[in-house]
Amino acid sequence: MIQQNFPGRMKQNGAMRTFGVEEELLIVDPVTGEPLALADALLAGTEPAPETGMGLSHELKLEQIETQTRPCHSYSELLQQIRRGRAMANDGARKHNARVAALATSPLAKNTHTTPDPRFAVMLERFGLTAHEQLTCGFHVHTAVESPEEGVVVLDHIRDKLAVLTAISANSPYWRGLPTGFESYRIQAWNRWPTSGPSAVFGSLTAYRRMVQRLLDTGVLLDEGMIYFDARISRNHPTVEVRVADVCLRAEDAALIAVLVRALVETASLEMLDGVEPASVPTALLRMASWQASNSGLRGDLLDFGDFRPQPAADVVWALVDYLSPVLDDQGELELVKAGISDILERGNGAREQREAAERFNSRQRDAQNPPGSPPSNEALGAVVGHAVKVTVRGATADSHKDPAPILTRVRRP
Repeated sequence: MIQQNFPGRMKQNGAMRTFGVEEELLIVDPVTGEPLALADALLAGTEPAPETGMGLSHELKLEQIETQTRPCHSYSELLQQIRRGRAMANDGARKHNARVAALATSPLAKNTHTTPDPRFAVMLERFGLTAHEQLTCGFHVHTAVESPEEGVVVLDHIRDKLAVLTAISANSPYWRGLPTGFESYRIQAWNRWPTSGPSAVFGSLTAYRRMVQRLLDTGVLLDEGMIYFDARISRNHPTVEVRVADVCLRAEDAALIAVLVRALVETASLEMLDGVEPASVPTALLRMASWQASNSGLRGDLLDFGDFRPQPAADVVWALVDYLSPVLDDQGELELVKAGISDILERGNGAREQREAAERFNSRQRDAQNPPGSPPSNEALGAVVGHAVKVTVRGATADSHKDPAPILTRVRRP
């Protein structure tokens, strides 16, 4: 988790909300593209981070590593922190002839290794194949709120817009050596967990806590850490945590999505002050919107968050920008967001970039055994990973001197 408390100063009190992110990255062989179980090796011999530090830590699988930023105030500050964390992780991997790649699933199939930890061992025993196969890398955005009560208001107001963020960030078209037909197959794999996905309107902190307790009382979950709602109140920090995005191939896209999340949180708070009730969209429709975003990303239609009917993806994305534009404009981020969204819609998200990398490789290898339309070979998927390795750390060197270095941590998640 992010290793620092967030100041509770909100925009309406004269300061913009702070925000920070967690990124889960794959550790990969730079030649074959296969995931490597090196998280322990990367983190061995380091000192635990102090409470105020950012750093790197374990995740469920030894083939992945998590970066955490400090709380930030601006897009540029957060982008520098993201790039710095990626550079630190990559530098650690290079010492073991490996690299890191911002891919939300592994394009190549390989048996994974669970981080040695009593909690994870119980998860393996209880959740079987879901836990064994859960090599997925997400992108979690924490945004400061004044109180848990405000946090629940935010959860209720943003729930119907979150699928758009999945489509923008989609970066997992391959799964264990196969093209999936999805833009974000991570969402499909992740949604095997019993509490994952959209939640209902809670209405109050009391109702939120009651629902969490009832889920725990079922005995299915190990602990509150397994409350995997698309957005939740952080257990350890005064933040709302939005969890719907794939880890983004490009650091600038990650920082842009974090800006959108912060604007969603601020807009929700202002709507509360104006007496606007959250949209009472059935959770079943939200699940449909999430599935559609996972399936088509930016390629086809998304479900409009107003009437939940299909509309061209670009129209729905721009509708989200329009909805957030008063807050974005007030915070001086509207033009930045418009430029960033235009860029993503033109070049595509990470899923499109992965497919194009595979096609470039295939076009160079085209022969009678590899006609157009053939599934990508392991070599082509290795080229996808190789491309991702380069893009993941792009810009990191230029920014590395601007921030205090993040601190590695051996601390595993509780």
